[in-house]
Amino acid sequence: MTRTDEVYGRLRADILGGRLVPGQRLKFGQLRDGYSTNMGATREALTRLVGEGLVDVTPHQGYRVVSLSHRDLADLTVARIEIETRLLTLSLRDGDLAWEARLVAAYHVLERTPLIGPNDPDRPSDAWNAAHTAFHEALIGGCPNRRLSAIARSLREEGELYRQWSISLGGRSRDRAADDHRELLEPALARDAQVAADRLGAHIAHTADLLIRCATDEPTPGALQHPSVERPS
Repeated sequence: MTRTDEVYGRLRADILGGRLVPGQRLKFGQLRDGYSTNMGATREALTRLVGEGLVDVTPHQGYRVVSLSHRDLADLTVARIEIETRLLTLSLRDGDLAWEARLVAAYHVLERTPLIGPNDPDRPSDAWNAAHTAFHEALIGGCPNRRLSAIARSLREEGELYRQWSISLGGRSRDRAADDHRELLEPALARDAQVAADRLGAHIAHTADLLIRCATDEPTPGALQHPSVERPS
């Protein structure tokens, strides 16, 4: 691992974990001292994070953690629901017994992994985040279309920041984590595509419902026109 890789990994983890908050300015001097690195590695790491949509850069103003945006969250949520529910339908149609076994195993790991780690009681543990990602990838992993899968993975990575913030900023319930994912597992194993797709859409939309009240920009009329995305009151 290079120094750039190390700084990138730590910065990314701190953004996803909410330790660097939305809109926070990322000053080179503070990052250099806080991460015990040099300017070159810091700049390269920030450039990679800009490419992932986790950091914004503005001429003459520098780098900031991406802000919460009503419009971006709405657009991303609708796109994820459209792509992931379609992939889930294909996964249920084409997934074989091996796919079922991977899905059950991924759920088992997720269910048995503590949501909150001992060192950071306010945010999901890295182990739970990894298990959560693995479960959702397994859920749609029965679909053989690699291009659709790549699009879904890219959208999920963008949505990961919002999902993390839905717990630390939006007050997402930690008690329902196992039940929420069991409600996705059961219709998937039963090959009930309609119920599974409806529940996955609602699952994705819940993140938007929690966070959209925290957005800093004005709502865009019609931005949340999707049957699985409810406009918050």
